[in-house]
Amino acid sequence: MWKEPRELLVDRVEDARDSQRDAAEQFRDALTEFKAVVKLPESDLERQYNRLNAAHKRSQAAADDIGKRIDRVVNASNKLLDEWRAELEQYNNPELRRLAEVQFAQTREHSARLIASMRQIKDRMQPVLASFQDQVLYLKHNLNMSAIATLDGEATIIESDVDLLIADMNRAIAEADSFIAVILEQEQS
Repeated sequence: MWKEPRELLVDRVEDARDSQRDAAEQFRDALTEFKAVVKLPESDLERQYNRLNAAHKRSQAAADDIGKRIDRVVNASNKLLDEWRAELEQYNNPELRRLAEVQFAQTREHSARLIASMRQIKDRMQPVLASFQDQVLYLKHNLNMSAIATLDGEATIIESDVDLLIADMNRAIAEADSFIAVILEQEQS
């Protein structure tokens, strides 16, 4: 089914926003798994390692999904803006054209901010994932209590990184919601 570029862009932004929400939840879950591992008796470590490793893989998949959805937002945005730019030439009334050009410029700027915000979140995920992967590997190679003692201090650092990342993701989600509202408002006017 064919969709108007504006509808397609809104759909893509909503999908990307939802992926960010899912990723934030996955990062929270992975952090919970990690914190649980550092408090376990040695006999449960291998089972917990497997859970923690699976949580890391799910977090990586969520981050990868966000990257794909950002690409879709960029494509939908470019399509909408290209069509809009071409249609500006079709106006006969100079005042209506000027108003449409203002809306176009605002939408282009808002779209650029949204995409930059989404890309920034994606970029901030990688160091957190890398740190998390390091800890999973360390646990894998050192399934003993001394490894757990070392990881306990890292849990606080990772928790702080995840908290900052989730706060940034929430800001990006709010930016996406704002962008959707502006697009829908323009559609109604």
